[in-house]
Amino acid sequence: MNYRELDTPALLIDREILINNLDSMQKYADENHVRLRPHTKTHKSPFLADMQVSRGALGIAAAKVGEAEVMAENRFSDIFIANEIVGKKKLERVASLSQKIQISFGVDCAEYIPQIEQVFAESNSTANILVEIEVGENRSGVIHEEDFVSILQAVSRQPHVEFRGIFSHDGNSYAADNLEECRKIAYEAQKRTLHFAEIAKQNHMPCQIVSYGATPTLMNHVRILEGITELRPGTYALMDASQANAVGTLDFCAATVLATVISKPTDERTILDVGAKGLTMQKRSSGICSSPGMGTLIDFPNTYIDSMFDEHAIIYNRKFHDQVRIGDKVRIIPVHICPVCNLFDTAYLISGDEVVEEFPVSCRGKLQ
Repeated sequence: MNYRELDTPALLIDREILINNLDSMQKYADENHVRLRPHTKTHKSPFLADMQVSRGALGIAAAKVGEAEVMAENRFSDIFIANEIVGKKKLERVASLSQKIQISFGVDCAEYIPQIEQVFAESNSTANILVEIEVGENRSGVIHEEDFVSILQAVSRQPHVEFRGIFSHDGNSYAADNLEECRKIAYEAQKRTLHFAEIAKQNHMPCQIVSYGATPTLMNHVRILEGITELRPGTYALMDASQANAVGTLDFCAATVLATVISKPTDERTILDVGAKGLTMQKRSSGICSSPGMGTLIDFPNTYIDSMFDEHAIIYNRKFHDQVRIGDKVRIIPVHICPVCNLFDTAYLISGDEVVEEFPVSCRGKLQ
């Protein structure tokens, strides 16, 4: 089937670009003698995760317990939930998974360690934890050394909690002004992460795992410092308009959303049948990942979505308006692919113009 025969909106993934992205990142990890643990929150698909693992990834990362459960049901046996897991119900679900697969998760404070111990003791299992280190993103993660030491001490007192290592995410690289600054952010993030690894060693709790990464730095092949043991990029598999700007080309963008031209109410305005419920309204307006508009039209240079409603995308571009007819189908590169994948039940793998595979986005909506 030609992809233009699909009903719209539809999530398309170019097979050749996807494979190139997967192979290139795996090669980069291999050349740096580190393991690759892809973050599957981007595509939320066991089908694509299997492609990553079959190329050499040691396991996968997820963002939520629900994602990990779906991946475990699909025979993935080494999963890291790269997020703080808080709440008895969630911990009980992780404890249940730990009896079937190798699973670990994040923490960033000492006060919660006793509840983790309680839940895992009741299930007679072991909680494998990694401590998140804040490296400049200003999100979650340990900031002060004394707080990190407190976590190590708390873990050392709990027989059912095991310290596996640390992880960090230099998401602040998205806002770097240029490639030089991006590389500097990557260096400082790794240096700080390794500093905390040394603190763990000094406290007689050496890290088995030192996990690091964000797509803008890793797609630009920054130097990986000795002591980092695994890379954890997510967006690299599919890419998007903002990440494309970070590497200077749209050629790595495997994912697009197919939409139909449904209205041309003025001599400048064109309306598509996909809006915030298929593309999100996210923008990136600064830094190396800055991207015009709310989506880039792949076959129409310098054409972007200007505004959006729930079910409509609005384009103000006279040239584009005159090139398309009502009923034409166009492809849009999203600004941010991760939330877009979470909006579709199904994705279509295409090669050239042909649909070669249809597969479910099985982790869609797994927010808990």
